[in-house]
Parts: sequence; structure tokens; C-alpha cells
Amino acid sequence: MIFVPCFLLFLVIEALSSRLTLNSCRIITVMTKPEIKRWLRPKMKDLSWRKLLRRLLLILAALAILYHASILYRIIRLRHSNPSTTNLIELRTESILASGGKPKRGQKWIPYQSISPHLVRAVLIGEDIRFFRHSGIDWIGVRLALEKNWEEKRFVRGGSSITQQLAKNLFLSPARNPLRKLHEMLIAWEMEQILGKRRILEIYLNVIEWGDGIYGAEAAAHHYFGISASSLDPDQAVFLSAIIPAPLKGYSANHYTSYIRTRINMIGERMKYRIPEEDRY
Repeated sequence: MIFVPCFLLFLVIEALSSRLTLNSCRIITVMTKPEIKRWLRPKMKDLSWRKLLRRLLLILAALAILYHASILYRIIRLRHSNPSTTNLIELRTESILASGGKPKRGQKWIPYQSISPHLVRAVLIGEDIRFFRHSGIDWIGVRLALEKNWEEKRFVRGGSSITQQLAKNLFLSPARNPLRKLHEMLIAWEMEQILGKRRILEIYLNVIEWGDGIYGAEAAAHHYFGISASSLDPDQAVFLSAIIPAPLKGYSANHYTSYIRTRINMIGERMKYRIPEEDRY
């Protein structure tokens, strides 16, 4: 019973912390006006704590539904329009401005058919090998990640699918907590139903962070190799896939850390084999 109000409260907090949900926040602003407070004060005295709790839960539920409805509306729009920004890009910009820096943003949108198939395969292998078999959540990947993290007694492996990564990138905060994860899973499932696999991949490969101020495959290909994303060869594609988990480490295409070398070897070896059901898309 405690979980439901906690989840509703979390959604409201998530909405209040997001720059992209200002319309929802105006409700809170109205509720804090002095005339509203004077109107509410005598009514509050007549309420028992149980009635007050029920009404509070109804308000939380309404705000949570409003917040999620705004996300659902934006997902529907993504069927035919490309996102102009993402929550991650806005957070990065705010962080740089707060530290007195000047934010930079290299990004150029290109259609799915203009992205090298080598890059598509390398990213799928590195991030979500079962992408074409799940409906937004890779439960096998989640189980393997939990087992690995339990074995290591620390967080060493994430279990998020490409769709979940995109949901967080577009709409949510980067906070790590179970309730935010549940909301991410819900959004990922909705994105799969509304957008489909090919469109999800197209958006993901155009907004993903590939370095400081580098977003999307086209900007990454130009930054690291001086070529278009359509011209990436298998080795270049493997390198770009390898740096996705930690893109802000200042990588070079010619000098690798041991971690990146390990990922390059793993992804490169798996590139020799077929991805399950990739021919369907």
C-alpha cells in the first residue's frame, strides 16, 4: 500500500525537477497564492487526517497523470517529428553554464538509411544485443546485470535496453533509484508500442552523447574520423560503440584505455556473427 503513494509522489517530484514540465508546475504556483491559502484554511480545519490524506493522494495522482500524459504526448509526436533537444542535453548545458563555461553542441540529424549499417550493428552488439526480441525491457539483460553487480558487490553493469536509455535521455533525470527506473520501464514500453524498432534506433543514434558537446552519429563521425556517419567502416563503428557507456572521458580514435580496448575486442569479435532477428528490420 505504501508503494502507490510513494510512486505518485516520485512522479510529481520528477515533474517538478524537469525543465520540460513547466505547465504542470504552474498548478503548484497557483496553490501557493495567498487568496487560495485563505480559502483553503477553514476547509482544512474540517478535514480529518484520513480525508486529508485521501485528497492529497488524489492531487498527487492527478499531477502524476498530467506529468506522464505530457510525456506520452511527446512520444506520439516523435512518430513524425525529430526532438529539438533532450533532457540530457539541457542538463549538460545547465551544468556548464553554472560553472561559468560556454556550452557547445555539435549535432546534425540524419535519417536512419544514412547511418552506416556497421555502426547500427556495433551499437546493438555493445548496448542491446537482444533489441529486436524484447518490448522495451531486456529482462535477460536485467537478470545478468543484477547477478554481476551482486557478485562484484558494486554497480559494474547496467541492464538498460536501448529503448530505456533513450527514454531516460529524452524525458527523465539521470538519478539512480528504483522508482525512476520503473517509470523509465513504463516509458520504454510505450515507446516500443508507438514508435517501433526502426524509429527508436533512428532517434537513439541521432541524440546519443558521444563526447563533450557531441551528440548523434553524424557529429561523432566527423569529430573522431572526419567523415560522414554513412561512411564509417567496421573498425570505426566498433570504436564509437565502445565509448558509449562513458562518453566524457576524452577519448581519441588512436589511443585507447585498457577498458576501451577490452570493449573494442569484445564488440569486434561479436560483429562476425548475426544479431538475432536483425533481418526483420
